[in-house]
Amino acid sequence: MKCIFIYNPVSGNGKIAKKLDVIVNGLKEKYDVVDTYATKCSGDMTVKAREFAAEYDAIVFSGGDGSFNEVLQGIGGLEKVPELGYIPSGTVNDIAHTLKIPKNIKKALKIITTGRLENLDCMLVNGERYVMYVVAAGAFTSATYTTPQTSKNHVGKIAYWFEGVKRNLKFQVFDVCCQNATECNHTHSVLISVMNSRFVAGFGLNKKASLQDGKLEVAIVPQKERPNFFSKIGGFFSVAKLFLFGYKKKNKPSKSLISAEGNSFDIEVGDDVVWNFDGEKGISGRIHIEVVPGKVRMIVPNKLKQI
Repeated sequence: MKCIFIYNPVSGNGKIAKKLDVIVNGLKEKYDVVDTYATKCSGDMTVKAREFAAEYDAIVFSGGDGSFNEVLQGIGGLEKVPELGYIPSGTVNDIAHTLKIPKNIKKALKIITTGRLENLDCMLVNGERYVMYVVAAGAFTSATYTTPQTSKNHVGKIAYWFEGVKRNLKFQVFDVCCQNATECNHTHSVLISVMNSRFVAGFGLNKKASLQDGKLEVAIVPQKERPNFFSKIGGFFSVAKLFLFGYKKKNKPSKSLISAEGNSFDIEVGDDVVWNFDGEKGISGRIHIEVVPGKVRMIVPNKLKQI
């Protein structure tokens, strides 16, 4: 079997580049041929993943959630996809947390060489943009792509919260209409999150989620159109409650949370509302989002029970 290792030389303070020999030798325990490629710029991982998919049986890659998304863009539109192995080296690594893949290089390599192959769901936005685990807009969602890389390297995920608080002391209130096959929720909101995994922004936001159930979970934090001081404080605590205690499906909307589940959603928001796709800046405005069942062929730990 042939394997290509693609890595972001900047991610993880350059740790992956320093351990390249260790990684290559570890991969050779499973693969007959192991080649390497260091990305040159943003988007390069997408281009190379698409290119290498036709030549290699396996793509092993390293980086954060943004790198995972780049690889997904590369293979998402292909009919035949290679198996994927992941060595997380980003700041938060939400996908790795969901799949219980450690940041330790040797332990991650062990999973790749001895783990099992599973088909995982992903999401497709507007029929063209693939997303692995979260599509979100509103409070704190811009922090993952506006926080400087130097801050991430120095203080880790705490940098996201500093950036989030700085930019969101005054929450943007926006009109949202979220509809699936059975229900329609229309409200003013400060946050909407469409989730396909258990961890978001380093928190176990959706602990009962599965990457194999063909289903998405939606959390909407409602707010008054013109909130007064107390309403703003209430909105802040509703967002904090969601992150600290997680998503729970409720039959009826409450003042702090509107929830919904399904395999596809049409979500209408204004053109000034910017979406976050797996921690990266996405498009603005109205979206259609759907599950793509079993698209991602991922090597996961043998001991992983909940996927």
